[in-house]
Amino acid sequence: MAGQEMDREKVIKAIEDLLDALGEDRSREGLKDTPRRVADAYAEMLAGVGQDATEHLSRTFEDTSGGMVVESGISFSSLCEHHMMPFFGTVCIAYIPDGKVVGLSKLARCVDVFAKRLQIQERMTRQIADEIMRVLAPKGVMVVCEAEHTCMTCRGVKRPCTRTTTVATAGSFPEEARKEVFARMTLAKQ
Repeated sequence: MAGQEMDREKVIKAIEDLLDALGEDRSREGLKDTPRRVADAYAEMLAGVGQDATEHLSRTFEDTSGGMVVESGISFSSLCEHHMMPFFGTVCIAYIPDGKVVGLSKLARCVDVFAKRLQIQERMTRQIADEIMRVLAPKGVMVVCEAEHTCMTCRGVKRPCTRTTTVATAGSFPEEARKEVFARMTLAKQ
């Protein structure tokens, strides 16, 4: 689907075929509009396909303060590419500017670009870090993602409330700064 728009009519037909294959009666009231609703949901959940995070990160402001920027609790939802089931959680982005910063809302928009596509958490975390490093050229960046995967909590091993944490860094991100990021994340959860 990368680089092309979703074919809404094909998605609707596929959901109709799926409902038929599952033995459902598509004419019953609760299912009459389900194929259309699912197509609308997929269009929304996969809106990051074809988007470029550079668009959001390229509007910067000069800053020579040298302090670390940390934005935590950026909520997201995505679709696991293995089961097409949702995973959701929060992202914490920390970077050490090298003369320029970006508006805080732009970091959340960057997360959305990579989350709103068929994805795996490990790749998403790395993509966010790499894009911030590429566009902002900070001294260093660290991205921490914590998520619950419904493909693990609702099926398979069925372990509700299990969360997965992934971390990606780029550039120079000192150990002291890493510890500070994790300490801030711990405080934010309390």
